[in-house]
Amino acid sequence: MMALDAMRTKLQITSGKKSAAFILALGVSVSAGIPAPASAITLMDLLRGGPGKIERERQDRGLPGVVQQNAPIGGDIDPEPTPRISGPRYYTYKADGTRAVDTSKFGPDYAGVKVSATPEIAKALEAYYAGGAKPIWVSNGDINERASAVLAFFETVGDSGLDPADYSISAPSSDVTASIAGEPQAEVQTVSATENEAKPVNRAMMQFELALSAKVLGYVQDTTRGRIDPNKLSGYHDFKRKTVNLSPVLKLAALSPDVTAYLKSREPSNPEYQALKAELVKLLDEDKSGENKIAVRSDLVLKPGEDNPELANVVKAIEHRSSEALKSQHAPALTGYQQTTQYTPELVDLVKAFQSENGLKADGVIGRATVRAMTGDSNEAKIAKLEVAMEEVRWLPADLGDRYVFINQPAFMAYYHDQGKEQFGMKVVIGSKTNQTYFFQDEIETVEFNPYWGVPQSIIVNEMLPKLRNDPSYLDRLGYEVSVNGRAVSSSSVNWYGSTNAISVRQPPSSDNALGDLKILFPNSHAIYMHDTPSKSFFNRDMRALSHGCIRLVDPRRMAAAVLGTTMDNVNKQIASGENRAVSVPVKIPVYVAYFTAWPDKDGKVQYFDDVYDRDSYVMKAFATTTKARSTSI
Repeated sequence: MMALDAMRTKLQITSGKKSAAFILALGVSVSAGIPAPASAITLMDLLRGGPGKIERERQDRGLPGVVQQNAPIGGDIDPEPTPRISGPRYYTYKADGTRAVDTSKFGPDYAGVKVSATPEIAKALEAYYAGGAKPIWVSNGDINERASAVLAFFETVGDSGLDPADYSISAPSSDVTASIAGEPQAEVQTVSATENEAKPVNRAMMQFELALSAKVLGYVQDTTRGRIDPNKLSGYHDFKRKTVNLSPVLKLAALSPDVTAYLKSREPSNPEYQALKAELVKLLDEDKSGENKIAVRSDLVLKPGEDNPELANVVKAIEHRSSEALKSQHAPALTGYQQTTQYTPELVDLVKAFQSENGLKADGVIGRATVRAMTGDSNEAKIAKLEVAMEEVRWLPADLGDRYVFINQPAFMAYYHDQGKEQFGMKVVIGSKTNQTYFFQDEIETVEFNPYWGVPQSIIVNEMLPKLRNDPSYLDRLGYEVSVNGRAVSSSSVNWYGSTNAISVRQPPSSDNALGDLKILFPNSHAIYMHDTPSKSFFNRDMRALSHGCIRLVDPRRMAAAVLGTTMDNVNKQIASGENRAVSVPVKIPVYVAYFTAWPDKDGKVQYFDDVYDRDSYVMKAFATTTKARSTSI
């Protein structure tokens, strides 16, 4: 579908007596033997957006149809600007709304107390306190040990990637007499649980009681589903936000002999989250002196045989960050280095080994990606990525499953898990920044062999339409199938100046098909799936955000065999038959089309990746918006 980069078409450009082959970057591979159109398109035609002297046939701009022979003729100017179909957009995040908690049924101790909270938390407060429940956090007119323990615990939630400010609350002293909401402080006589004497209960204490309960409920909700609603970040985020059962929380907090242990137990327990948390705690505890920091210029470009004074820092960084095996293998180069500026063959081999170990193209050319692997992110940048990653883990199911496919877009990798373990990983190509891949989860249902490629409307309109208006036979020559309202027609007979809604275009199975030999489907509203591609060279790049949004696999046959629970031989036979055939997977398999700039590898070591779509910044802005809203809601 969105793999239009796999198509290439040749048009002959003529200008006077000179001619040259010009490749249009439409993206589907086509054989080189395609003839040029009868009326050659010149380079100036392309620069102007269409043939300057080619007569255009026009008709009514309603539904598309067959071009009429007596349609009026246009001049040099396109009679209708080419339309565009835009992708999703990013939003200005708005925090969850709040409402006033109805305290009218809470009893006389809460008379005049005013607290606001999100609807779910307000409902849980009303259900608990309207039932005549005793205060949890206030005893004998003062905050109790249970409340003090929770307040102390909230100061430590930074270790879990949360912001302590979200749960901050002032603890009033027992002799508070300040007014609340502009009214005189009322005192209500109550009987102590341990003494037969009346003690005054002031409204400040009861407001603290409700406010702390609201913070406890908020914490449990946050650790279960996340602080922010991902669907309010952008149209690229698609999650069914979790519903958190808050009804038993306050009762359990009141009965638990160790309330902080209860709150800690509400954190995610999956190994991915625990690895991220351990990494975050380590970074937060690290010495900030920067003593072990390696500095290499971020804009360094160094090729074999060149001279550069940065080479000393490069060698030092590799020695600091490489595995023991690599350092042992290249010990002569490391120990024999004499601080020279010459990028010698021995050092080139050292750099190539480092690049290979870090999943980079092992070409010996030191550029931005290699420097980043050498120096890593700053502690501050890593901590931010970990906080975002831990938030995103909470959007996903608490248990990813024993068998699933996990695609991490910033890593440009897909991983197959079975029996709770990663079985293999492979390189992928994801959507470009202008055609971003979504962040969502679904279930794999089908593998289609020798697939047709149904061209999405966005590609028809944004990329094919300008060419079709210049050359209506364009798709006929490429071998595409065109239909209008379900009726097969030639592309040259279609009115490409009308609406394209009733037009469908598809590419039949072939060696040039944009989807290659197979596609793996998990039906979703975004028309995203995994597939093969004839553009194999893209997998040699370090930055692989290059497609129209779908996930291209470097080894699709292996992934297909895994999800089908069959052998590679069987997959190969299906493809060799040349038959277009869809095979259902025996059991639906979860697939996570995820976006994590920090994520643990199969050994539990957290790896860091570039934020290719700049999505982390939107999450961090949403954090700030949420914290600000919460500071004024209670």
